[in-house]
Amino acid sequence: MIDIAVFDEHNLVLQGISGLLSEISDVKLIFSCSDRLTLTEKLKKIKINILILNLHDISVRNLNLITQLKMINPNLRILIMSVIEGEEIVLKTIKAGAKGFLGKDSTLNDLIEAIYTLRYGHDYFSKSITQIVLNRYISGINKTGISEKTEINQLSARQLEILQLMGESISNQEIAERLFISVRTVETHKNHIMQKLNLKSTVDMIKFAIKNNIIDI
Repeated sequence: MIDIAVFDEHNLVLQGISGLLSEISDVKLIFSCSDRLTLTEKLKKIKINILILNLHDISVRNLNLITQLKMINPNLRILIMSVIEGEEIVLKTIKAGAKGFLGKDSTLNDLIEAIYTLRYGHDYFSKSITQIVLNRYISGINKTGISEKTEINQLSARQLEILQLMGESISNQEIAERLFISVRTVETHKNHIMQKLNLKSTVDMIKFAIKNNIIDI
């Protein structure tokens, strides 16, 4: 089971997120709360795998909260949910210690994918957030004209196929339907790709694909 906690200062939203989590197999909601002090005190006593933070603003106060929670439990995987997006905002949450970010375009399937991805030890960003980070990366490549070459012969034909589809911003569900395999098999392939290439997130995988001309930019 994946032990999860949820924080949101709005009780109605908190109840909604908690209800969504109850529909996900292998997930156990350990606690949910809307008070910061309660959250920090609980995390000092209870070990969980993933904390979902639904933030209505990315203020210094909230960034400090992320940093504080990581100090309490360095192994905690923090998943941010927010309708507020932007390159600077996303990068600040990552620097503070967040391991995932679900933007305003996210669905229940994205939430499920994020939970399993974080549980496997990798980072997760929804499509809009991935595009924000990649735009900065691609801009850097275009300015320097330099791209580090990485060996790709350690990937199987199926893994290369999945990597290419991911570069087209296709979801796990859509990849599974195209290749006539299960979503869990797609997730397994993605984890194997990241392990083989020593990558940490979907963004890193797409960066790799760009560097090696697996996808066009």
